[in-house]
Amino acid sequence: MNAFGWAVLTACIWGIVPIMEKVSLARIEPFTALFYRCLGVLIGIFLLGTIVVKPQQLRAVDPRSVFFLILSGFLASFVAQITFYHGLKIGEVSRVVPISGSYPLIVFLLSIFILGEAVTLSKILGMFLVVSGIWMLR
Repeated sequence: MNAFGWAVLTACIWGIVPIMEKVSLARIEPFTALFYRCLGVLIGIFLLGTIVVKPQQLRAVDPRSVFFLILSGFLASFVAQITFYHGLKIGEVSRVVPISGSYPLIVFLLSIFILGEAVTLSKILGMFLVVSGIWMLR
């Protein structure tokens, strides 16, 4: 499968999951929901650790990469998930998900300043559409 196919599959999964989470949040509080969601992550870690990733691959990773990956996991899978669940619990899933999913705008800006990536007309137009969508949903 090419990159586009993987991206479409990811979008489909990420499109289904918030609906499941919104239904669940009708009956429980966000922190409780996050606890149970993290159990799903633990199952994934177990599968990775026993089936996919070899121990020598884990030892071969440099400490800086390990630090950034652990930090990004904590921020995305814990901190941002808490803020997302609070928004999802009290808001409409059809508004909360697109707005919280507008992170490409932040990635675009940070990639220019931190990674030195090029600014192109297509990227600028794409970001204009993201901002327009956020403004229309607010």
